Amino acid sequence: MWSFYTFILLIFGFVSVLDAKSSSGNSVLVILDPARQPDYSIFFNGLKEKGYDLTFRAPKDEAPVLIEDDIPSFAHVILFAPDSKHFGKDVTPQALVQLLSSQTNLLIALGQKQNLVTSLAPEFSLILPPPGSSLVSYFPERKEPPTVVPIDVPSSSKILSSSSSPVWFSGVPFALGNNPLVFPILSAPAEGFAADSEGSTADALFDAADKGGEGLWAGSQLAVAAGFQALGGARATWVGGVELFSDEFAKKEISKGVKSGNQQAAADLAAWTFQESLVLRIDSTTHHLVGTSVPKEHYTTNDVVEYVAQISRFNPSKDKWEPYSGLDDLQLEFTMLDPHIRTALPPVPGSPGKYAVTFRVPDRHGVFKFVVDYKRKGWTHLQSSTTVPVVPPRHDGYPRFLSAAWPYYAGAISTSLGFFLFSAIYLAGDPREGNLRGLRAKSTKAQ
Repeated sequence: MWSFYTFILLIFGFVSVLDAKSSSGNSVLVILDPARQPDYSIFFNGLKEKGYDLTFRAPKDEAPVLIEDDIPSFAHVILFAPDSKHFGKDVTPQALVQLLSSQTNLLIALGQKQNLVTSLAPEFSLILPPPGSSLVSYFPERKEPPTVVPIDVPSSSKILSSSSSPVWFSGVPFALGNNPLVFPILSAPAEGFAADSEGSTADALFDAADKGGEGLWAGSQLAVAAGFQALGGARATWVGGVELFSDEFAKKEISKGVKSGNQQAAADLAAWTFQESLVLRIDSTTHHLVGTSVPKEHYTTNDVVEYVAQISRFNPSKDKWEPYSGLDDLQLEFTMLDPHIRTALPPVPGSPGKYAVTFRVPDRHGVFKFVVDYKRKGWTHLQSSTTVPVVPPRHDGYPRFLSAAWPYYAGAISTSLGFFLFSAIYLAGDPREGNLRGLRAKSTKAQ
């Protein structure tokens, strides 16, 4: 009987995985003050409708644990406790970094107060303004406080829906360091700046510059939402204010009759963080000589080789992987310490998901690698490395005659012919006949 119940549980678990719209799982742990949970009902209900299994936990609770036996307990973690000063023993900066290293995605909201979250932000190359600062903007003119700012969604964004209305934001802006793995998703408006949230005069801009110590905290160089994608594929999204996900901002109008884009932006941020959107993978790679289909264990210098990669993209609406041919800047490197060949790896027309290129192996023997290293902001990193030796031709693999050596061939042939003619002429004469004639002439004169 116990085995039957176990079988039923496994079936239900399998079905729940199939219902998920994420490529990495559907279990989500939400760390949030229970009293604030109703304030984000629209956002959480949207996740549930997609098939995510949400588990809520107060910041100070000890269960459910994040990591058990060095294995993450959830596929995704939402940390919506920006003002909490105390967390459970298992919620530490080291634990959050370990989650990211173990393919667990993080959605983290920042606050104005110093706590565990703000101490973790610099590890992701986020530069925060002085404590107590928030984004302030007096333009456009509106009845809302200057700390409640409408932000336009950039039309070039691949993560956020560019057709949505501006997004209401209230929270902390931050600057981004030089880490290539972090990038802005939503930037502050050009007329915005970071200042004390209680500052209500125009002088707050200059006060912020004096307090910052990092320069002028102003303009679109600041971000209010940023993405971080680890080399292993896990994603972390940092948002400067949890109010972006609130029901209040989702229902709040930008202008009369125009609904804000907060609901759509919140859903888009979660979709990217939970690896629904912009998710790629390399299904297979192969290499072979042109005209054949079987990979070789080694290649000879100057061989003509074809390299083929099959790439898929996750489709959250169908919950499956589909061939994808939309990459027009994919490259292949044939490298030994340094790349000897770097060439485009274009899609093959008429073959979905197939990318192929043909090139000639360099005239250099050694251990080479076929390397695909695709890193673009927002997209999953594609990495593939295949090692193959390159050897010189065998003794019988060289051509019989080299066109470049004809001067040497001509010199050798002319020398041989000259030696033959000289020998023939020398041997054709009879030195004894000449001596006899000389003796006869001398004897005749003597008589």
